[in-house]
Amino acid sequence: MHVDGSLFSKLEQVFQTESDRPAFVTGGGVVTYGELNGRVSQYANALRALGVSPGDRVMVQVEKSIANVAVYLATLKIGAVFNPLNTAYTAAELAYFIGDAKPAVLVVDPSNKDGLEPVAKEAGVGHVETLGPDGSGSLASLAAKQPTTAETVARARDDLAALLYTSGTTGRSKGAMITHENLLSNAETLVDYWGFEGGDTLIHALPIFHVHGLFVALNTAFLSASKMLWLEKFDADAVLNLMPDATVLMGVPTFYTRLLASDGLTRACAEGMRLFVAGSAPLLAETHDAFTQRTGHRIVERYGMTEAGMITSNPYHTGERQAGTVGFALPGIDVRIATEDGVVLGADDVGVLEVRGPNVFKGYWQMPDKTAAEFRNDGFFISGDLATIASDGRVTIVGRAKDLIITGGYNVYPKEIETELNAIDGIGESAVIGVPHPDFGEGVVAVVTKDGAGAEIDADAIVGQLAARLAKFKQPKRVFVVDVLPRNAMGKVQKAELRSQFETALTDKQ
Repeated sequence: MHVDGSLFSKLEQVFQTESDRPAFVTGGGVVTYGELNGRVSQYANALRALGVSPGDRVMVQVEKSIANVAVYLATLKIGAVFNPLNTAYTAAELAYFIGDAKPAVLVVDPSNKDGLEPVAKEAGVGHVETLGPDGSGSLASLAAKQPTTAETVARARDDLAALLYTSGTTGRSKGAMITHENLLSNAETLVDYWGFEGGDTLIHALPIFHVHGLFVALNTAFLSASKMLWLEKFDADAVLNLMPDATVLMGVPTFYTRLLASDGLTRACAEGMRLFVAGSAPLLAETHDAFTQRTGHRIVERYGMTEAGMITSNPYHTGERQAGTVGFALPGIDVRIATEDGVVLGADDVGVLEVRGPNVFKGYWQMPDKTAAEFRNDGFFISGDLATIASDGRVTIVGRAKDLIITGGYNVYPKEIETELNAIDGIGESAVIGVPHPDFGEGVVAVVTKDGAGAEIDADAIVGQLAARLAKFKQPKRVFVVDVLPRNAMGKVQKAELRSQFETALTDKQ
């Protein structure tokens, strides 16, 4: 039965109609859509047995697995809110998320349970369950005992489906409230725009705690009953081996630079592919062009963000895919360029990109003032990204208004790292910047001053001290000590000057 508004209800129709089709192909075999539907029901019953009710948060920090996907879908099925967390987050970082989201259930890797149980107990979390990358764990054991059928809870289009934390410029992460309509409308649009159909085979090598791998890849594949060749993580050789049996690859720019580094990337290898998608970070025009020369395929670069899913895309069916641009607003989505004060600008003017549509999130979890500040009165969300829109509607991202670093597809806000640096003995001030990195697009670099003339700073020791406080992708790849940080007349640190000074810090051969 189709329940209006529920993303899972729409997916369940596909799972039931296409029950014999393969959903996942892994090293361990094939999982059909019918089998997946049964597993989802088992996990739904398990979550209900743990007391999870509609609207409750299910927080998950586990490695990528089919069981992890089943937990995602089961959470939607019972009307709860899926709250995935980056597996690189430390216990110190998790403590904030747990206290803020107050999940009914926390699902973690078995190796992390002992360290997180006291934090969860203090925050009032009812249950801490485990799920390992091999599909084992307490939640898996509970699910295995459950029936393979379960009721699908009706949801309104505006009900929450997911809560995704995105870093904040103040250092405090914000929970983006994603609705069923946000996810369903975006997935349906992408299936049509990118030409997905049941005969497609997607190489899934992305993480699934992130919009790209979780919502863009999974939901489009599910809606079109496509087959997924499932990789736990990206490996260039593995992807190249799978490519002759696939039709679609979704990746971050790092995927494509690593594929280009392999002699195995050839026209013959990519002959059966119909679509290569790049996103989550800017794709260099040189990478785009080099990939075309090697394979004969032009990558479809798109643009999105946690708060709005996919916003623009270079064309798939007709029109030119231009390197260095992110294409046109997707159908049903409006974009415009404005000043920070909200004055709408004209064609080719540089300003902040604003977006409106059914894909745009509901707001920030328990932050009504922050939510109000990020929306215009006419419903446009202020992305914080600097862009231009050409007269034909083509969008080019030219920078970021917010102080953001994108490294390997992950967002890093310097303020969070600077707060940790400034707490270290011997450091007076710090400034964290992103500079070019040959593999990750941008890498994190810290520039610090001494706290007094007699202070001693060991750059290597600083990185070590941050290891227990920050996820690996946030940790500075290099730390530089300077006498003073450059400032303007108002006293603001001139990060542009620092970026220029240390531009080659991660590209020069050490």
